[in-house]
Amino acid sequence: MSMEYIRKHYGVPAKRGGKVRFAPYGNRYLACEGVIVGSRGAHLKIRMGDEKRAGIYHPTCDLEYL
Repeated sequence: MSMEYIRKHYGVPAKRGGKVRFAPYGNRYLACEGVIVGSRGAHLKIRMGDEKRAGIYHPTCDLEYL
C-alpha cells in the first residue's frame, strides 16, 4: 500500500516529509512531534523528535497533521 492509499482511505493529508504531532490518549503533556518518513502497509513510519529509528503509527490514532 502507498501514501496515496492512506490519504484516500483514511482521509488524512499524509505525505513523506510531513510533520505530525502524536499525543497519546489526547494528552497534550505527553505530545511529541515527528516527521513522516514512509509507510508500511496501511500504517505510517514516523521519526519522532531526535530518535534515530522510525516507529509505526496508525494514520488516525492520536495523530495531528501540522
